[in-house]
Amino acid sequence: MSFIRQIDATGIPLLLSRFVLGLIFLSYGINKVADPIGFLKSINNYGILPTSPVWILNGIAVILPVAEILCGLLLLAGLALRPAALIVTGMLCVFTPAVYFLGAGLVGTQPEFTSLCAVIADCGCGAGPIPICEKLMTNTGLLLLSLWAFLSKSKRFRGGLGGG
Repeated sequence: MSFIRQIDATGIPLLLSRFVLGLIFLSYGINKVADPIGFLKSINNYGILPTSPVWILNGIAVILPVAEILCGLLLLAGLALRPAALIVTGMLCVFTPAVYFLGAGLVGTQPEFTSLCAVIADCGCGAGPIPICEKLMTNTGLLLLSLWAFLSKSKRFRGGLGGG
């Protein structure tokens, strides 16, 4: 048995992945629900989604926080674990390049934004203005955790805190 499979069989990486992702996505969703107008402005700043018809942008602004809260709760509870981890993985696969392009588009727009890592912007995650490189590293780590939660073969810690 390979080292990775031995570690996975303990269930500890799965449990840690579930709780880290669950807490983070729950907090992201709650922060967005607490400031829906701010979140709507943040996603509009990306310039990815059409502004007309308005229901598309407004719909994303409503659905995304609900999905984050639901996935966070499911991951914490260990229910529908693979679907929740897959949705989180999908969100991160969309968010991470979007954050990169947001930051890249801001390079040179202000004197202090001399490089991508010098750019500080509000990515819309609910954490406020954050260095883009820091956010990219965070998202990469979260993506690895979500992949672990999705791909784990461990039978332990799949449902709640109990085994089985």
